[in-house]
Amino acid sequence: MYPSPSSDQPYPPKAPPSAPPAQSYHQPSVPQHSYHQPPVPPQYATGVPAQYVAPPPYHPVNVKWSSSLCACCSDVPNCCLTCWCPCITFGQIAEIVDKGNTSCGVHGALYGLIEAATCCGCMYSCVYRTKMRSQYGLRESPCNDCLVHFCCERCALCQEYRELKHRGFDISIGWQGNMERQNYGVQVPPMTPGGMYR
Repeated sequence: MYPSPSSDQPYPPKAPPSAPPAQSYHQPSVPQHSYHQPPVPPQYATGVPAQYVAPPPYHPVNVKWSSSLCACCSDVPNCCLTCWCPCITFGQIAEIVDKGNTSCGVHGALYGLIEAATCCGCMYSCVYRTKMRSQYGLRESPCNDCLVHFCCERCALCQEYRELKHRGFDISIGWQGNMERQNYGVQVPPMTPGGMYR
């Protein structure tokens, strides 16, 4: 039979296992170089992913004016017109800055009425200088917009007129005329009849 253990002889200590026990089922081997790939978003016909977010439009800031405040003599006809009738120049500028929402005549008439009643047409025109600067990222120079118009109203209007002209606008034809001129080169030609039929 089995020998009985003696009380003075303890059991020998068990050695820790050197490896985990073998599993009875088969595990598929996973290569070490495989990484979890994120799902690829579906694409439209244009090749742009469905989850693509367009970056915000770039608006430059602190852009230098194309001409200085005191360069009125670089455009003598506009300088003379602005000197004697600033409401016309302001109306033309405001129509372009407003993108044609209000006509040149309305802006010019409002400016003329404010100037005749209070002699503070500059308070109305400085608002459009601020709008124009925000559209094109222009510097607030040489000082605050209200101060520029209060001290040098006609010079400020001439500078704004020259800036719009420098950016490709023909101020005399208004916003609508500029848009038509811009779109003139990309008009779709009329449909022509097919071949000759017998």
